[in-house]
Amino acid sequence: MPSNLNPLGALPARFRRQRVLIVGCGDVGMRAAQLLRQRVRVLALTSNSERVPALRAAGIVPLLGDLDRPGTLARVAGLASRVIHLAPPPGEGMADPRTQALTRVLLRRELPLSMVYGSTSGVYGDCGGEWLNETRAVNPQTPRAWRRVDAELHMRSLGRRGVRASILRIPGIYAPDREGGTPRERLLKATPVLVAEEDVFTNHIHADDLARACVLALWHGRPQRVVNVSDDSDLKMGDYMDLAADLYQLPRPPRTTLAQAAETLSAMRLSFMRESRRLDNQRMKRELRLRLAYPTVHQGLID
Repeated sequence: MPSNLNPLGALPARFRRQRVLIVGCGDVGMRAAQLLRQRVRVLALTSNSERVPALRAAGIVPLLGDLDRPGTLARVAGLASRVIHLAPPPGEGMADPRTQALTRVLLRRELPLSMVYGSTSGVYGDCGGEWLNETRAVNPQTPRAWRRVDAELHMRSLGRRGVRASILRIPGIYAPDREGGTPRERLLKATPVLVAEEDVFTNHIHADDLARACVLALWHGRPQRVVNVSDDSDLKMGDYMDLAADLYQLPRPPRTTLAQAAETLSAMRLSFMRESRRLDNQRMKRELRLRLAYPTVHQGLID
């Protein structure tokens, strides 16, 4: 029998609770942990010792370690039977050394049965507003997207070693109870959106639905599979902001051209205004068996 079938030790798995390690246990990770902790033992890697009490209070076993300091990660090797990796790459460069460090440490001992990586739909680049599924070739157009492509490659390398790796391509995450999780602040600042003829399609997923997708992928994700995790909304960015403004009874945002926006908005904000795509989510529904709690942003924003 291959040793990877029993990653928790000598006893059969039915006599022991499985361990799930969450790497990058922020807002979505905490939501996933709450879904998991009645069924498995949940551990979370954190580089911040001040988070330890909060993690323990949530029923999570904290592990101190820093993806930017690979020498602190040794105890992670062989520790969990399943892993959710939600830690973002660094803010610069074209590669993701954090995911590389995690991959290397996991390879030192028995590998997890399954692993879920939270990537971004930004790896597709600008698709001119077309509908696209997971067979679409990546076309990253920013260093931020290139870093995610690099991380995906590290996940695929674990897949070739026998880990059932799932790559979730995630668009904009929102939730009323998430810090900065709604457009309210942008509306209050009157941040402009593009005029209708230049506007771009945008995609969204509620944080609760994303957490459920992560958990489902741990058990139902197919080997080395990419899955778009997006809701059923079909909106351009300006229409999304108008919808939110109406729900919050705030003024609708001003409209501007892309040329005008380039003079006032940040490079990151502009990058979102230059990429237009619509994500097909049928694989998510069919393979992960995810039934969206918030099929549209209208339902999610008013929750």
